Amino acid sequence: MSVKQALRGPLLMAGIIGLTVSGCAQTSSTVESVAQTSSLSVDTIYNSDTFRLDYPAPTRWLEDGSGYTTLESSATNEGRDIVRYHPETNERDILVSAEQLTPAGAETALDIADYRWSDDGNKVLIFTNTKRSWRTHTLGDYWVLDRANNQLQKLGGTAPESTLQFAKFNPQGDKVAYVMQNNIYVQDLASMTITPITTDGNDYIVNGTFDWVNEEEFFLRDGFRWSPDGEHIAYWQLDTEGTPLFTMINNTDELYPTLKQFPYPKVGETNAAMRIGVIDADGGDTSWMQLPGDPRQHYLVRMQWAGNNQQLLIQQLTRKQHINRVFLSTIDKGRTQELIRETTDSWAEYVDDVKFLASGERFTWLSERSGFRHIYVVNKSSGKMTEVTQGSWDVVEVLRINETSGWVYFIASPDSPLERYLFRAKLDGSGVLERLTPQQAGTHAYSVSQDGAYAEHTFSAVDQVPQTHMVKLPSHEIIRPVVLNEDVQQQVNSIARKPVEFFRVEARDGLALDGYIMRPADFDPTKKYPILFYVYGEPWGQTVANKWGGSTFLWHTMLTQQGYIVASIDNRGTKSPRGFDWRRSIYKNLGVVTVRDQYDALQAMSQRWDFIDTSRVGIWGHSGGGSQTLNALFRYPDAYHMGMALAPVPDLTLYDTIYQERYSGLLPESAERYKETSAITHAEGLQGDLLLVHGTGDDNVHFQGSERLVNELIKHGKQFDFFAYPNRSHGIYEGPGTVEHLRTMMTKFVKENLPAGGR
Repeated sequence: MSVKQALRGPLLMAGIIGLTVSGCAQTSSTVESVAQTSSLSVDTIYNSDTFRLDYPAPTRWLEDGSGYTTLESSATNEGRDIVRYHPETNERDILVSAEQLTPAGAETALDIADYRWSDDGNKVLIFTNTKRSWRTHTLGDYWVLDRANNQLQKLGGTAPESTLQFAKFNPQGDKVAYVMQNNIYVQDLASMTITPITTDGNDYIVNGTFDWVNEEEFFLRDGFRWSPDGEHIAYWQLDTEGTPLFTMINNTDELYPTLKQFPYPKVGETNAAMRIGVIDADGGDTSWMQLPGDPRQHYLVRMQWAGNNQQLLIQQLTRKQHINRVFLSTIDKGRTQELIRETTDSWAEYVDDVKFLASGERFTWLSERSGFRHIYVVNKSSGKMTEVTQGSWDVVEVLRINETSGWVYFIASPDSPLERYLFRAKLDGSGVLERLTPQQAGTHAYSVSQDGAYAEHTFSAVDQVPQTHMVKLPSHEIIRPVVLNEDVQQQVNSIARKPVEFFRVEARDGLALDGYIMRPADFDPTKKYPILFYVYGEPWGQTVANKWGGSTFLWHTMLTQQGYIVASIDNRGTKSPRGFDWRRSIYKNLGVVTVRDQYDALQAMSQRWDFIDTSRVGIWGHSGGGSQTLNALFRYPDAYHMGMALAPVPDLTLYDTIYQERYSGLLPESAERYKETSAITHAEGLQGDLLLVHGTGDDNVHFQGSERLVNELIKHGKQFDFFAYPNRSHGIYEGPGTVEHLRTMMTKFVKENLPAGGR
């Protein structure tokens, strides 16, 4: 189901090939192979440093244009320094040393998980000693270093260890607000006095942060915002009372089983009530925004100050998520007016990339109303929209908006679904559009400086590991390398393999589908070979793009060395820049149209290439891909003879409200669609060999679903292989040896049930 930040809804993790799709040319293209000498093994891929990549330390571009900061190991301390570099001259100076971040009486510096500057740059906020709240590390300790007097102080007073969240300076830099145990606090940095801004937080009332489902599906974590003048704080409040609790059992860590419970609304169940309020930074009564609709039947997905100190811009989705309404709310009495309405017959998207311009009179917006995702500028007074970009292509991601120069920088790929490039467009609606990335086929990612004059550029391709350079913009002139991973590239170049070929085939209705195929290393076109498909197939993931695919790509390559064809198809509905209709075409049809496209692609490929042995066809996937694997085996048993489903969602009613209702509709009106699109309904159709794998500690896609499927398969007398990883989460990676064990088991299952080699 989703791929959010390395994981979203039922995510496709544990080794998704980070690829992508869209509308590419009809002709096939191949990536040239390199010297073929070395063989791969599960141990080499997953239990050695042979293919371990180096990545640049996170780059923080400074607002004043003086360069960027990054973290580097200290030469005199076991900790790390915060170092500033000029992007062009590479001039380096240490802004904060590890010694400065060593608390009094301590022998080592704070371990920096994250850091944040005050607006004037005189103070830095250090996040350390972190632990998970739900699926991400948002709990921890915070320290403030005042660079003027070199004073390092811990925030929170006598707060229990690792209980603070989302600490941030006010614009003036003399106070910090944070969340602790579902309440918001403000701490004065001169006196270190702590003021509770809210006091009603408890097990059900959540202030300034969110419950599991909103964190996972809407990426809502930090739930409060300082006003520009530092006088007020706007915040979300959730009431989770009435949301059913999900219980997870840990059978291994203690003598007796232990339980973990948390609110988790499954399809059709009660959501938390959400509201947004504004309170004085010194405390007092909250002014609640007067938004229409039942708060348990709507989602407040985004909120920010509307370019001034008096208004908030709030995005509200219906529970069905087919309408996104954008409101302006005044903070004194909470009066609200609707400014924008995005309406669909399926689901509407919310917008992350809102930036206010012209002293708050205009703001940027993303919309699919033209049939493709494009950038607009909205007049705040009238709601009138001006197109910044237009055409039969999608804006993939907005990276930087520079009002001074009048440019917006973004990622797009108008000509090919396999690539990603940097563009910029004029904000004035003149239609000026420039591609800044040179003609180099592959996937290009950027961290763009505040003024758009520089960028950290990372490039990869299907046979090219990521390499990063500092570049000048708009010329894209390389200033210097940052990380090249040359040793790993040499190892990749030495692998015995055939080129990866990208291609297109048509579904039964004529729609073109993108795919890739990897032939056996000793390929003989006169022979027939078994084929293993890798699938995700849901709206949060893509598997086909010219991009480095990491360990999963290497594992697939290993299989080609052992006599297998490996292929992948992106069916309609995947998160590909192919327009609104492409993405919405699977509404209420997950598991039906998605897998039909996979089947159609198999038929078209077998007609195109005689070397595919249609009597030896396998398929595998993780999370949403696991669900599609089950559907393929159950719905097309004559076509797919073997499948491996990792952490699937066999019964779609068992997943959370936000993700599943977005794509499958509401109950009871869509009850029949839930039944038809759930793989468990069709379990009786299983004829081939199935490996079902799930972690018992999966708080995202619950083990419960696989247990229900097991019962259904037993009822129909179906034999299959089932493996449960105790206390592993959705990614199935925790614990020594887990990933290697999983891939070894999968390799063995492929060999035993999909005989290798040409015939």
